[in-house]
Amino acid sequence: MTSRRATLVGVSVLALATVAGADDWRPFDGSWSATGTRQTLPTDSGRAAIVHVSGAIVLSAGSAGIGFTAEAIGFDDGSGTAIGRAVWTDSRGDRIFSTLRGGPLETGRRITGTFTGGSGRWSGATGDYSMTWQYVVAEGDVIQGRTVDLVGRIRPRETPR
Repeated sequence: MTSRRATLVGVSVLALATVAGADDWRPFDGSWSATGTRQTLPTDSGRAAIVHVSGAIVLSAGSAGIGFTAEAIGFDDGSGTAIGRAVWTDSRGDRIFSTLRGGPLETGRRITGTFTGGSGRWSGATGDYSMTWQYVVAEGDVIQGRTVDLVGRIRPRETPR
């Protein structure tokens, strides 16, 4: 890694992960590209599906950027409601956990996430985010997709008083 890139990653980590007070939200935006599998089952209301995807999330926080590997598992009940869990892992191996809600994993669908904590520097983090699937391509059980409008905010753990 070049010195300039290492500095940029270090600054971006500080921009997102600085230990902060209760009202110190850190806004971000970005995109997620993912590939994975989808298994379906016919139901009386449509097709239920289990989805497992992973890929790269690239975020901007002000003038800084940071990348994560992301993995998510979701369940679509066949009636238009989907729930799931996601984990974002940074370059140090620290993780941010979240719950997911939205419609089926299809082109144009909006998904919302709520941060529920993390490990290492993300321990105790809270916040939320949303994104729209720009496209989802399916060939058999294999799917690929990309999000747009990934926006959110995170509040790192509070400092003890």
